[in-house]
Amino acid sequence: MKGKHILLTGGTGGLGLGVTPAVLAQGAAAITIPYYNPKEVERLKAILSPAEIARIKFVCANLAEEASVENIINQMQRVDVLIHLVGGFAMGKTHEYSLENWKKDFDLNLTTTFLVCKHSLRRMLENGYGRIVTVGSRGAVEPTGQLAAYCASKAGVVALTKAIADETKGTNITANVVLPSVIDTPSNREAMGVENADKWVKAESLAQVICFLASEAAKDIRGAAVPVYGSV
Repeated sequence: MKGKHILLTGGTGGLGLGVTPAVLAQGAAAITIPYYNPKEVERLKAILSPAEIARIKFVCANLAEEASVENIINQMQRVDVLIHLVGGFAMGKTHEYSLENWKKDFDLNLTTTFLVCKHSLRRMLENGYGRIVTVGSRGAVEPTGQLAAYCASKAGVVALTKAIADETKGTNITANVVLPSVIDTPSNREAMGVENADKWVKAESLAQVICFLASEAAKDIRGAAVPVYGSV
C-alpha cells in the first residue's frame, strides 16, 4: 500500500487499534478515518507517533447517511483502498428482538458497507485501480442462535462484497471479505469476559490478513471470504 490513499472506516475502534498502525506501517501516503466518538480518536492517537498522526485525516461522520459518505469520498484526492471495519453486534432471541434493533443492526453492518463501497468504487473505477476489504463474520456462514440480526446482516456484507468482485472482473479492482470469529478487542473483553480471550483472534493478526488483501500483491484474489477464526 506504499503511496496509496486509504479510506479506513472504523479505524478508531477496537479492531482499528490493530489495523490502523499496520496500514501506516505499509507506507500509505494518506489515510482518511471517519469517526463518531471523539474519545476513540484520542485513544488511537495515544498509540501513534506525531509523524503517523500527521498522515491521517480524521472526519466526523455518520456512515449510514449517504450524503455524509459521498462528501468524505469526494474530498479525497484518490481512493486507492477501502478498508471497512465499521460494525457491531447485539444479542437477543429472534421472537423477542425488536424491529427497531433489527434495523439498527442492518444499518450499522450492511448499510454502511453498501454506502462506502458504492462511492469508493465509483472513484476507483475512474482511476482504474482499487482494493476493497470488508469485514464479515464467522456468523455469516455459521449462524448461531440469539445473533440472528447480526448473522443476517454480516451475511449481507459477504454477498455484497462477492457481487462487487464479480462486477469488477477484468479490472484492477478487487473486493474481498474477512470472516473473523471473536476479535480480541476491549469492548469484547468487557462484554464477554477474558476467560477465553487467549483463543480469540488478535486485532493485529487480523490486520495482517486485511493488509495483504488491500495490497497490490493480492491482485488475483477477488470475491474471497477468508476465515480468520483463531482457536475458537
